[in-house]
Amino acid sequence: MCRWAAYIGKPIFLDEIVSRPNHSLIHQSQCATECKSATNADGFGLAWYGDRAEPGQYRDVMPAWSDANLKSLVTQVRSRLFMAHVRASTGTATSRNNCHPFTFGRWSFMHNGQIGGYERFRRDADMMIPDSYYPHRRGATDSEALFLVALAEGLEDDPKGALLRAVARFEALSREKGAAPHVRMTAALSDGEKLYALRYATDDLAPSLYHRWSDTRGGRAVVSEPLDVNEDGWQKIPASSFCVFDGQEVALSPFNPVQAAQAA
Repeated sequence: MCRWAAYIGKPIFLDEIVSRPNHSLIHQSQCATECKSATNADGFGLAWYGDRAEPGQYRDVMPAWSDANLKSLVTQVRSRLFMAHVRASTGTATSRNNCHPFTFGRWSFMHNGQIGGYERFRRDADMMIPDSYYPHRRGATDSEALFLVALAEGLEDDPKGALLRAVARFEALSREKGAAPHVRMTAALSDGEKLYALRYATDDLAPSLYHRWSDTRGGRAVVSEPLDVNEDGWQKIPASSFCVFDGQEVALSPFNPVQAAQAA
């Protein structure tokens, strides 16, 4: 399982989330406490929004704790909305193209979890990506495929609906050709204006996900694990939830792909 962190609010330096807290994302890359794998050493990535609509992106295959460029970058870049990810591969190669976050136009996306038995239906998953989006398929992960299918399902106009439909299609493939657990996931995505997140599983073991507003920072962190064990106010996001973070506003709603597919 990977670990990730996202932030929305007043501009801050990225290191306030990525490296400075006592359980920062870089610390979690070596000492994660709420997942099966304590070490996330199969690459890392950042996506951040500045003055342009499209996000900046930096990814590499080194462990996050050993990359001096990453440590320098996060102390110099300031952003009002950003994502950071440390990867623990579930089977695909350690390569830059397989590192999160993924970007397309103004959208950025990152994912933690697994689609059960993905290696058995990887070709089927790729076939769900329309020709107009397939040239942007750079890597081999289920995460990138899910992002591109969600874009094809109307992510621009309906983020929640598009993800419901995309996850439902992947879940159906896993049930037909894959293996249990069929879906365990958290994900974050943004269009540069709002931050969206979801937590979902087909069993009772959805990966952990928390959020917290900080008056000191003037913004909200959304994280796989709390960044500081001494900070109060971390709220666990319930399983089967979709979240919209917009300024100080938080909107949570149910996330049930099977129900959405049946309604369609």
